[in-house]
Amino acid sequence: MIAVEGITKSFGTLKVLKGIDLRVKKGEIVSIVGPSGAGKTTLLQIMGTLDKADRGNIYINNENLSKLNDSKLSDFRNKNIGFVFQFHQLLPEFTAFENVMIPALIGKVKESQARLKAKELLDMLGLSDRMEHKPNELSGGEKQRVAVARALINNPSVILADEPSGSLDTENKEELHQLFFKLRDTLGQTFVIVTHDEHLASITDRTIHMKDGMIIESQSEVL
Repeated sequence: MIAVEGITKSFGTLKVLKGIDLRVKKGEIVSIVGPSGAGKTTLLQIMGTLDKADRGNIYINNENLSKLNDSKLSDFRNKNIGFVFQFHQLLPEFTAFENVMIPALIGKVKESQARLKAKELLDMLGLSDRMEHKPNELSGGEKQRVAVARALINNPSVILADEPSGSLDTENKEELHQLFFKLRDTLGQTFVIVTHDEHLASITDRTIHMKDGMIIESQSEVL
């Protein structure tokens, strides 16, 4: 479903990615681990079309993203890629319900449909009683579940998560990790997760180890 071919990226004279090849299957939960500076987040941003590679190609559902102009790329990103960041990136002036709806409205989904889907997702994630609360009225775990609902609103092909549990305590980390697997099992959702959390990496279907801008090892938990 996702194919990364020969991706390179430099910032000035610093070579951050040195020819990355990677495949991710539909419904797979893949973690990417490695020391700081290994290029994990840069790779995730390029996969999510938030940054551009110097060389190489990214395919999602057989669509070569390097061939799309900025307008088509933005539209593809909105419809096919969900993002979950370490610090949730919710808009503080909007309620949880409104935050979840925003990507659907940007994608020109009818407001009535967006409202229905947002409510459905928040109910599914146990947030039905928190929909009208703004981010500063939510706990860290609740904020991340709202961020997950927002990532899911457009039925994306893949969710890309960058240190999604990095700011959470142990209990909320475990709840978030189990939520990812629940979403994979119930919705067939695909995840690519950059993480320093050893436990999360150990339970994903596959762990990609990066060092110095290269993949050095890929370990599968599912044979």
